[in-house]
Amino acid sequence: MEHNSPSSSVVSGLTQESFLQRTLEQLSSTQSLKLTTEDAAPVAVIALQRYLSEQTEGQQLDTYSYDVTITDGIWRAKCFLHPSLNHLVHRNVLRTGADISITQCSFVYNERRLGHGYICVEKLSCVAERSAVLPRVNTVSSLPMLVKHGMERSVVLQSDVPLQVSRKHYLSLWNNDDPEGDIWMSGSPSADTVLDVSKVTLLSSLESSFRSTWKPLPLLVKIIHKSRLRYYGKFGLKIDYPYQAYFEVADQSGTMSLVLWNELCPEFYQRLNVGTVLYLQNYTLKQSYSNRSRPQMDHHRLKIFSSVEICLNPRNPASVVTVVSPKSILPQWGLPDISYQFITRSELEKLASNSACDVIGLVTFVGRVERVKSKWKGPEKYWTYRWVHAVDGTSDHPFILELFSSSQAEIFSRICPMTYLVCTQMRVCHVDGSLPYLTSSCETETFITGYHKGQPYVSDPRVKSFIQWTKTLKDNVVLQKTAVGGYYCYPRPPKMFTQSVADASAQVPLVAAADLKRELETLQYREHKKLAIQGQITAVHYMKRPKSTEPQGLEHKEVPSVSTDVCDQTAPYPSHSSATKQNFVESLSSHCTDSSSESRRKRRIQMSEATQSFLNRSNIPAKRSSRYKNIEEGGEQVEAESSSAFEEVQQVVQSTRPENPSQDSNALSWESSSWPKQRQEVSEHLCKGGVWQDSISRRFTLDEKNVLLQWSNLQPTRWTPEQTADTLPPVLCPGYYQVTILGINKQIAVDAAYIPVVSSSEPQAVGLPQDSHGNTMLSCLSSGFLCPLRNTASNSEETLSGPEEILATASELEDTHVVCILDFCHLGGDKVEVLISKVYRVAEVSLD
Repeated sequence: MEHNSPSSSVVSGLTQESFLQRTLEQLSSTQSLKLTTEDAAPVAVIALQRYLSEQTEGQQLDTYSYDVTITDGIWRAKCFLHPSLNHLVHRNVLRTGADISITQCSFVYNERRLGHGYICVEKLSCVAERSAVLPRVNTVSSLPMLVKHGMERSVVLQSDVPLQVSRKHYLSLWNNDDPEGDIWMSGSPSADTVLDVSKVTLLSSLESSFRSTWKPLPLLVKIIHKSRLRYYGKFGLKIDYPYQAYFEVADQSGTMSLVLWNELCPEFYQRLNVGTVLYLQNYTLKQSYSNRSRPQMDHHRLKIFSSVEICLNPRNPASVVTVVSPKSILPQWGLPDISYQFITRSELEKLASNSACDVIGLVTFVGRVERVKSKWKGPEKYWTYRWVHAVDGTSDHPFILELFSSSQAEIFSRICPMTYLVCTQMRVCHVDGSLPYLTSSCETETFITGYHKGQPYVSDPRVKSFIQWTKTLKDNVVLQKTAVGGYYCYPRPPKMFTQSVADASAQVPLVAAADLKRELETLQYREHKKLAIQGQITAVHYMKRPKSTEPQGLEHKEVPSVSTDVCDQTAPYPSHSSATKQNFVESLSSHCTDSSSESRRKRRIQMSEATQSFLNRSNIPAKRSSRYKNIEEGGEQVEAESSSAFEEVQQVVQSTRPENPSQDSNALSWESSSWPKQRQEVSEHLCKGGVWQDSISRRFTLDEKNVLLQWSNLQPTRWTPEQTADTLPPVLCPGYYQVTILGINKQIAVDAAYIPVVSSSEPQAVGLPQDSHGNTMLSCLSSGFLCPLRNTASNSEETLSGPEEILATASELEDTHVVCILDFCHLGGDKVEVLISKVYRVAEVSLD
């Protein structure tokens, strides 16, 4: 066995015993090429790479295969992950930066190629979420690559290409839109070549030349729009680089589509940007593909030639693409200027639905990256997206942006508050009952601070005006209004739930309770689904804080038997400073908006009686009970005293609550009278889901920027030291309600969480219809918020309404037929988020 000239630090480490080296030696000496290890030492996962699987006759494989690179701190080894373990990647159980223990592996020779073989990992267990191996590694790339003797010349084992040699490149780990790997050339300087522009033809002449034997003359064009990449690989397709990308190019005569095909995409895609000038030779023409999206280009005021498109191919014929250096571009070429259509937030409501626009704003909120299944027919793939808020000073409301991956992975992953964001070719979406929002198109491009230099839009008057406005802002003031990550759903469900018989896809799918189990089992990492279920709410429990996401140390976790018991009651919230504790107690409270002060007084008295009853059962000192009762009845005590008493009651309630919330009968829970009997007859109670710390957004700080970016992004393909450098601070959550929904046929129940919006400063409050309601349990579940929302800026004092007061009204849920809209998101490992976004009464449901 040999390795590539390791650094001196690695050489000294080679004197230690290497588990990977010993394993390869044992595989080489065994007759069966299979090894089961009982004394496996932990190894760290430093890379997970995905590619289209090879099609094997008689063997059912997943659509994609994975190569996993591991290290024991002395050697690196790139191994093939057996397809039976792919589900561990799908759920982010097997992840970079974590330690695993390999319990069974084999050595696989390639029978069609000499000198090529690899280790196949067949069984493993996850040891720890935080690696004990990686802290001993200074530089991963300096570790030598472990290669079997006689295979030292295998390029595949030591380069950025798949172990399955029929595949030439890797795909991005979580989508098919982003360039991935060393094959994608970027930033190459344009050559200063002398161009013969005396024989170039114009775009206007190409339509008449289509289908003729005339050989097209060279073209001199400027790129005015760029689409995201499209990967069209599938089984049986004999194309090494099945990629396609569209560009809209223009000259003085008009605009036309240009298509970059196959291996020209890795070579040129990242070098061709809006504003780039191209000199094209040996291109071909073909009839335009009609069923594709196109950018809206009326603002360019150029003639659009849409019947044919220009094709650049790697062969037959091999197109010649010359990227012209900016300093070589001459005015006499007559190439058009790049035109934009920037709008301000105050103008958004005036735009028609689906119209295109460009926007610039200061980011105040960026949601976590999630995935949704695409509807494209072919190998199953996902789109990745995130929600963003950006302000421009022209409105009290921000731009609400639904940003899908635009093949700009580096920019997409670095969007964060306090950055200037430019989004081009966004489409307007109007939804009844919600503020308009903007969503990406195939031609959308995004740019953030650090990437604006040299972009054509920097001279646009609207951009300059925005920059002038930002100079009037104070960073510390803006930072107080920022947030990162957590659950976010927009737009809110409509007031009426309509099930369309003609078009079932137009609404949230209404599924049977039995289908929920399958939906939960097939959910993949960060996949988001929205489903509706009908039935009745039989129990509600108030939970004081989300479930912890802290790593469990070095506890051994066997895989694939991953724990799915995520419904256990969590421990009380840890102690904090008095200021933090006060804020936490205040956030637990809410505001009541009953128009009648008499009704508020009656509700407080009713709630105080229930609370007193519970306190008596719990043997709480009479003095404390009396003070709490006086506060409830009087309602005019000093806020600090009220908060202190409320906190004491919460602590006592939490400490006396049984571990099983279904048996909790204290003041912070409610059960229907029929639930105890129905519970015995339920065939299955789906307890997956709930609220995790990943479900709650965090305030953005510049000091914690990197760790917050890592937390809100998807698990990276490759481990870097920054991946585990910091830990997130604990999140303060105002508490949530765990709701048990019994299916309409009373056979299956499911637990889901409801997080009420309590403050106007929360990201979820933006665009929320704020029709006043009585803060009953049902009205809160229906509206999504406590009324009125706390205005943190005004510090106004409102009549407080705590969770115990809301639960005192839960009896109206008894035997009430409802439709619940549920949001599902897989947060990785055994964490599944199941949240209620809206509950409809039967009167709010209709058939179309």
